[in-house]
Amino acid sequence: MTDRIALTSFSHGGGCGCKIAPGLLAQILARAPQGLVPPQLLVGTETADDAAVYQFNDTQALVATTDFFTPIVDDPFDFGRIAATNALSDIYAMGGTPILALALVGMPIAQLPPEVIGRVLEGGAAVCRDAGIPIAGGHSIDVLEPIYGLVGLGLVHPDRVRRNSDARAGDALVLGKPLGVGILSAALKKGVLGDDGYAQMLRHTTQLNRVGSQLAQLEGVHAMTDVTGFGLAGHLLEMCRGAKLSAQVRLPDLPLIDIAARFAEQGMATGASARNWTGYGAEVDWPLDAPEWQRAIVSDPQTSGGLLVSCAAESADAVRAAFVDAGFEQASIIGRMEESADTPRLRFVRD
Repeated sequence: MTDRIALTSFSHGGGCGCKIAPGLLAQILARAPQGLVPPQLLVGTETADDAAVYQFNDTQALVATTDFFTPIVDDPFDFGRIAATNALSDIYAMGGTPILALALVGMPIAQLPPEVIGRVLEGGAAVCRDAGIPIAGGHSIDVLEPIYGLVGLGLVHPDRVRRNSDARAGDALVLGKPLGVGILSAALKKGVLGDDGYAQMLRHTTQLNRVGSQLAQLEGVHAMTDVTGFGLAGHLLEMCRGAKLSAQVRLPDLPLIDIAARFAEQGMATGASARNWTGYGAEVDWPLDAPEWQRAIVSDPQTSGGLLVSCAAESADAVRAAFVDAGFEQASIIGRMEESADTPRLRFVRD
């Protein structure tokens, strides 16, 4: 029964590509009232960081996050795995270690049989077992589109919290995973991805970013975030705005999923990529002679994407080595943070 149901046919957009576009999200959040901000709240909503952090005492702080989305693949077990991996990434991006999760489940009960929904939950549970944590509860509702994700809770030493806003001028930028997941999801929906492309997609989207806990302990690591629905350009711009700095990225140094790059060269892209660029393209300096497919790559929505680290230049090789030792073979030094004379900007260069 599960083999005959294509989960992506139920959703208008999949994975982190179904996030609200950055421009519209900014308008919505601008109207949101500011609530109580206790001194124990080390990280809140100020810089669009990956998770909230609340300090308990001198040695412990709670990392709290939530993430959920509609199907990016048809297989229910794989959907659960990808969604859970993506949700836990926010904890690792803050330098934390997960301790437990709660499941968020929304399913069209009249269209999906219990065994399909059960396989989604089994996929999420498999990832949480790999991360060494329980799924200790959750909440479920009957909705029109399948939705799955987690509330993730973790712990971190207050001195090892790595915000997205603490980058420093002169820092090197290191990216842990290759880009192109959104393009692969578009190819899957069009029925042209193939077995090898699907295997690459699963490999990257189900690889836990647990190396973030280790990176937070390295000398010279100043800031971290994970690259998800707003693409590399969008999440690096959040880092720039928070630190009031600009950034430069070398296009030839970007790690790419090879099959995704070939699809991009053929014109394959997601609608979310265009919406992302509309939301923040005015803050980006793009080389006039760069091909259009590369712009689609840097704004491509990454589901369960890689960690982006801003670290002292002399620490960049150690950070990349830590990534590689943890199984992130394509981790690359992609650019640097720079002083900003006025409004923070992101500049891509070809050489």
